[in-house]
Amino acid sequence: MRRSLAVIALLTVFVIGAVVRLNLPESLGDTRQTALTLPAVRVAPVQEVPPAPFTDVTQQAGITFVHENGAYGDKLLPETMGGGCALFDFDNDCDVDILLVNSCCWPWDPRPAPESLPTLALYRNDGNWSFTDVTAAAGLALSVYGMGAAVGDYDNDHDVDLFITTVGRNRLLRNDDGRFVYVTDQAGVAGADDQWSSGCAWLDFNNDGRLDLFVCNYIRWSRALDLAQDFSLDGTHRAYGPPLAFEGAFPYVYRNDGDGRFTDVSQEIGVQVTNPATDVPMGKSLGIAPVDLDDDGWIDVVVANDTVQNFVFHNQQGQAFQEIGAVAGVAFDNMGQARGAMGIDTAWFRNDETLGIAVGNFANEMSALYVSMNGPLQFFDAAIATGFGPPTRLQLTFGTFFFDYDLDGRLDLLSANGHLEEDIQKVQESQTYEQSPQLFWNGGLERDAEFVEVPLKKCGPDLVRPMVGRGSAFADLDGDGDLDVLITSSGRAPRLLRNDQQQGHHWIRLLLRGVQCNRDAIGARIEVHAGDRVLSRQVMPTRSYLSQSELAVTFGLGVATHVEEVVIHWPGGGVQTIAHPDIDQMHVIEETP
Repeated sequence: MRRSLAVIALLTVFVIGAVVRLNLPESLGDTRQTALTLPAVRVAPVQEVPPAPFTDVTQQAGITFVHENGAYGDKLLPETMGGGCALFDFDNDCDVDILLVNSCCWPWDPRPAPESLPTLALYRNDGNWSFTDVTAAAGLALSVYGMGAAVGDYDNDHDVDLFITTVGRNRLLRNDDGRFVYVTDQAGVAGADDQWSSGCAWLDFNNDGRLDLFVCNYIRWSRALDLAQDFSLDGTHRAYGPPLAFEGAFPYVYRNDGDGRFTDVSQEIGVQVTNPATDVPMGKSLGIAPVDLDDDGWIDVVVANDTVQNFVFHNQQGQAFQEIGAVAGVAFDNMGQARGAMGIDTAWFRNDETLGIAVGNFANEMSALYVSMNGPLQFFDAAIATGFGPPTRLQLTFGTFFFDYDLDGRLDLLSANGHLEEDIQKVQESQTYEQSPQLFWNGGLERDAEFVEVPLKKCGPDLVRPMVGRGSAFADLDGDGDLDVLITSSGRAPRLLRNDQQQGHHWIRLLLRGVQCNRDAIGARIEVHAGDRVLSRQVMPTRSYLSQSELAVTFGLGVATHVEEVVIHWPGGGVQTIAHPDIDQMHVIEETP
């Protein structure tokens, strides 16, 4: 039987082969080899980054502050967030002082109480990189679990006031000739006792000449809710957890009524966004960027949310806000996914009408750079195309802001980075707790290498030394025209960096004083016409993560030796032109009614 089956199989193969041969064409014809054309590889042009070293002058300046995050072993989420900072002139002596927001020990901390309670820290600028701690004398020796700060003259009395967000009741401190007075209760801006507030901003959303207050809230949090979550890195030991397990929270919007009091208009003004599936608050907000997105004269608000979609609140002529984040293309990444967004800033970084929205995101997510296209309310994430995104992929970015560090007339970017978990490298080799800040030079190209990461040899080792970066801000602290940097650190000392660039570029600085609009002119847009370039900037101290930069606006002019004119678009619609201002100096400009 086996032999018969073998013979049958051989016959079958022979028959099939014969049939195939009989059906083949007589000739296959000439065969030709087609050359394979490979797609062209796009090579980024080589950019020569100019040297601009930053020098750590923290100790030299007398800054001895160390942040207290309250961590004692229970791994509670607020301990990871750090604190912000503010660079502002609290005593009206025409230089910029430093405020550092602190947290404190938890009331249930089992450790012995410290000899002195941790407080906010205010350092007065005495010139020549010498700062004096005047916290107690200024009335700011407050021990709170602080998060962020917002500075603005809400009562238009020529003194810059201060708002502090906390885990718990927020604080409003009115500036009376350099001493801060607690006015939270009569102003009505404390918020709920059990709320966790984060980023905040002064802005005049209804153009009535008085600064209103927008306060982000992060999540619905308590110690009990946190401890109920089984967060762990290795399955054994407790770790800090993500906000995914917590409900979101609505922001506060306080309308300034002009008599030292504010009215909470959050519910009726359209900022309380709910999750359509659960009907609970959607936002888990950290960063806030007020900006007039469509140049209609009404300030809008972009909010960076952690693990849920970002918000864009479009101002409906001072009557309400409409949330359009998804429609505007800012809510998600290019794959339609929400990211862990932290800090945020906006700028016309191409010296035209193109607006950029930079957002620092969680580790392995890449920072975002949403760029306007085909209209003022349409954006796409161009982080990869501009060169900004790929170097940020591994970092966990908190503070991020635009500034012209080399005064060449193009806005650059800085990112403050640091992880949440000290032991993260045990489970993720690519991650570290301390991470290097990153500086990105704007080379002026519109593709491939618009932003180039500045290497250590060009910016110096002090800037890129790893730290647990959180808040960040900039100001000209020494009056030399270029912008210095302050970066805060969670549970550690901040880093004050002096800008030692020597490019020889010209500059002009403008400090606006409102008369009909708010005294600080927050929200004004300034255009500087220099040669064939029009440089556009916004007066907006609220930037980055939980932080405030100086009110004065710096324009780098590069090699331009004169400015034809400065055009100021004041909040409320007024336009003022200053012809041929002198360069390489500060100008204080008062609004002409």
